[in-house]
Amino acid sequence: MLINCVVYQEGRKLADIDFREIHSYLARPGCFVWVALKEATEAELEQMREEFDLHPLAVEDARHGHQRPKIEEYGDQLFVVLHTVEVGGEELSVGEVNIFVGRNFVLSVRSRTERGFQEVRARVEREPDLLRYGAGYVLYALMDAVVDRYFPVLDAVEMQLEKIEERLFGGASPRENIEALYYVKQQLTILKHAGAPLLETTGKLYGGRVPQVCAGLGEYFRDVYDHLIRINQSIDAARDTVNTAIQVALAMVNQQHGEITKRLAAYAALVAVPTMIAGVYGMNFKHMPELDWTLGYPVSIGLMAGIDAFLFTRFRKAGWL
Repeated sequence: MLINCVVYQEGRKLADIDFREIHSYLARPGCFVWVALKEATEAELEQMREEFDLHPLAVEDARHGHQRPKIEEYGDQLFVVLHTVEVGGEELSVGEVNIFVGRNFVLSVRSRTERGFQEVRARVEREPDLLRYGAGYVLYALMDAVVDRYFPVLDAVEMQLEKIEERLFGGASPRENIEALYYVKQQLTILKHAGAPLLETTGKLYGGRVPQVCAGLGEYFRDVYDHLIRINQSIDAARDTVNTAIQVALAMVNQQHGEITKRLAAYAALVAVPTMIAGVYGMNFKHMPELDWTLGYPVSIGLMAGIDAFLFTRFRKAGWL
């Protein structure tokens, strides 16, 4: 579905145009066209390929989707794949943005994501001096917006982690805590898969041999790179915290099992003493001491009770009961 098709000249919006007029503006000096598509069909992608002379391999990747975040060069064009991460209830939904960038055009194709880039378009149109850089600045603005959207998602995941940490010592079920921690770890992995691959590729846009379309924008792409470093460092720190919390939760489970084992052992000892004494005098041998003793029964009962009372006191003092 076509969202926008806008032509810019010398850093200012010239007009909203029909896609059938694209070729006429591409030939004008100082102009570039920005086309935005959502859930593009094969026919729309094929039409854009013909209009902008896109590389077939890049179009094939955009058609099938589910690509790893990357930046690839095809001659004087760039093909950029970004992952969007949005919070939907308690789940994280992952979308994809494919961006084709040439000397005089930008084609952005988003899929599996509801949030668009209207605010990005409004931002670049408010900055005509920077928009004079052309398609490269639009690429920076799109990448900056996608990366900046990771921060609130990461904050939400970290808040969820903090709540689970508070529950660890609050009497909640260890099983529930461990399940919640693994879920947080899964969310952090989703963010990691979205941000980590961009670190290396974004570095190519401001250092070394910079693609021509990004020339003069090194400090802006370096800013995106710095944001990615912050995000990845925060993700790594949160993952370490999750691993530590899981180890604590497992240790608490083992501790609970140990307490139960000690309690069962203590009760077993309390039962074993009278069982042993009663078992000795229940063997029914004819010649046994104290069989004819009048006080034998109360003494044996008292002995059982006395030993159990002593053991109970010691177990209680040791914390086993």
